[in-house]
Amino acid sequence: MAKLKITLVRSIIGRPETQRKTVRSLGLRKLNSFSILPDSPTIRGQIHKVEHLVKAEEIADEGKVALDK
Repeated sequence: MAKLKITLVRSIIGRPETQRKTVRSLGLRKLNSFSILPDSPTIRGQIHKVEHLVKAEEIADEGKVALDK
């Protein structure tokens, strides 16, 4: 499953409370902070709501390889 790296690039100062809560629910607090979340329709909808404040990038899911020893 793909993951999304979401970065807060604009301040939430002076924004409506709904946008502030959406940014907080994405796990973002300070400017340039980022969060890596699974790609899902819910997350995509939240990003769409605050797309003028955040930058979203798809990243490859790095599967963990179990080593037999």
